[in-house]
Amino acid sequence: MVDLTERQLQLLKAIIEEYIETAEPVGSEPLEKKYNLGVSPATIRNEMVKLTKFGYLKQPHISAGRTPTPTALKIYVSKLMQPKELSVADEVSVKQKILDYKAEREKLLREATRALAAQTKTMSLAATDEGDMYTSGVGNILNMPEFVDINFTRHLLDTLDEYDYWWDIFSNFETGSDPVSILLGEDLRRSYLKDCGGVFIQFKSPATTGAIGVVGPTRLNYSRIIPMVRYIGNLISEVSSNW
Repeated sequence: MVDLTERQLQLLKAIIEEYIETAEPVGSEPLEKKYNLGVSPATIRNEMVKLTKFGYLKQPHISAGRTPTPTALKIYVSKLMQPKELSVADEVSVKQKILDYKAEREKLLREATRALAAQTKTMSLAATDEGDMYTSGVGNILNMPEFVDINFTRHLLDTLDEYDYWWDIFSNFETGSDPVSILLGEDLRRSYLKDCGGVFIQFKSPATTGAIGVVGPTRLNYSRIIPMVRYIGNLISEVSSNW
């Protein structure tokens, strides 16, 4: 991985945030007008060429702008992103829905999956080591431009019938200081899911181990989704002693 200058990092951050918002390849002129980068469009173009050579950007078409690669998105999440704090209203809404079922594992996980999909406006799923799997929010991804491609959509939706596929991924998460795992591109282990991304967190109880999170295009709204996934995962772990 190439070390980037401060200017390149700020440019990469702007490109990624513009891409997350618009779902379109990003060009130099919108960046110069919208973001206070302090450099000319020509300088931005030169830096974008370098970032492409370094493997942080890709150019879908010759005349188009650039889109971030999974490598760039991982840098964004780990170094550049500013997580958004959850509002008290969001926390209370989620907590009330989940705690209503705190003594009933299956109902709680089903409701937690629904709440996560509703809060993040994407597709959520959860699975446990006992073979249970829950999904919600399939309709949300159909509103995203990436899923106009029926083959792309079909490949992702087909995985919802594959418990073993998802549990193999969840059970091999690397444990570190942050329990939230970001899955991008090759992390999903299937070439036709290279443009998908996911945010998941493990939970453990005396009775079961599992994971819950969201999956969608690589341009997930990470600053919003990561805190929500973390909150719901921690809430499940907190109440699981009743199971």
